[in-house]
Amino acid sequence: MKYRILKPRNLSAEVTLPASKSISNRALALSVMSGDGARLLTNVSDCDDTNAMLRALSWPETIDVGAAGTSMRFLTALLCIGRGTHLITGSERMRHRPIGVLVTALRELGAKIEYAGEEGFPPLRITGSTLHGGTVSLPGNVSSQYISALLMIAPRLQEGLTLELTGEVISRPYIQMTMEMMRSFGAQVEWQGDSAIRVEPKTYCPTPYLIEADWSAASYWYEIVLLSDSAQETATLVGLFEQSLQGDSAVADLFAQLSVRSIFLSAGSQQPKTTLIRRGELPARFDADFTRTPDLAQTLVVTCALKGVPFRFSGLQSLRIKETDRIAALQQELRKLGVQVEVEGDSIMSWAGPEHQPAGEVPYLQPAPDTAIDTYDDHRMAMAFAPGALVLGSIDINNPEVVSKSYPRFWEDLQRAGFEIEEQ
Repeated sequence: MKYRILKPRNLSAEVTLPASKSISNRALALSVMSGDGARLLTNVSDCDDTNAMLRALSWPETIDVGAAGTSMRFLTALLCIGRGTHLITGSERMRHRPIGVLVTALRELGAKIEYAGEEGFPPLRITGSTLHGGTVSLPGNVSSQYISALLMIAPRLQEGLTLELTGEVISRPYIQMTMEMMRSFGAQVEWQGDSAIRVEPKTYCPTPYLIEADWSAASYWYEIVLLSDSAQETATLVGLFEQSLQGDSAVADLFAQLSVRSIFLSAGSQQPKTTLIRRGELPARFDADFTRTPDLAQTLVVTCALKGVPFRFSGLQSLRIKETDRIAALQQELRKLGVQVEVEGDSIMSWAGPEHQPAGEVPYLQPAPDTAIDTYDDHRMAMAFAPGALVLGSIDINNPEVVSKSYPRFWEDLQRAGFEIEEQ
């Protein structure tokens, strides 16, 4: 399938954003361990990743999470403290995403896990048992999902858990989110210094919990407001918490540097509204570190390229092992639009601006006829590039259905805002 996204004649957007899948999947895990299931949770996400988690929590013998990385990591830990033996697997890409660091840590705590395929990767065969717990060390630069998976089951371990993180701790906001949510369900969890976390053995309590809207999803509307023709265009987003657990709420500060301001209304209500407006000028260049917020990188890379703002973005090391190699994917798809992005190692991307494009390349933002953006089974590739219609007049997106991983109503919301979408 391919969609052609056409620039709206008039942009008018009030969007009820999807619930955060990061919070939803943590809330499901915590609620299940409290003995409640999901009965006390409000506004659970309806995206693919959360649906994979919900299906798995019926505990079939074989659990297929598809492309849901969060579900794979969280369920691997949950199954270790559950009952019976289960096989957990996923899509072809998932079977090539490493999980050895988590498996080794769980085995140190007493877990019974076997690799059912290639060593270090799913699928896994897991037999639930009582884990003794204790002390485990992990590199601080591993996926925060490994760390969160261990932390969430820690109150159920006989000795609790002391988790020692060595080296630089990346994605710290996701770890903090997990710890705050654990406390909401009755856990006792604290940092010991800057690099160790202690979780006491304690029973989780059934807890009513409201899941906030997804700040990652909001990022595409910030992009839309910035790329629109008129500085008078606005968008209103429903459901964002100004005081948010999500590290990706940093998108408001990042886009403020690019002249998009956030006006928070109805703070404290269950349906707060945030209006986005443009004020001020674009910077001559934009530098940012995405170590703490890697899921925002694609939005900002594409936004700056389409708006002609030179940039240098660091802290991108985790993008290589996401749904696709996001660094390589961004390079390839921006090249189709005439943008030559440079890469330094695994952590830095930069662009010198349109005036520095290599001679002989496609002119800046003049895509060849029949150019279509490939999405690589990655929801964020589709959503980051779709707003390009505002600059290019139209943009074609291959396999647009990938947005269901985190934002199933994305295309419908674009249409309600005035974009036209043609199925090719």
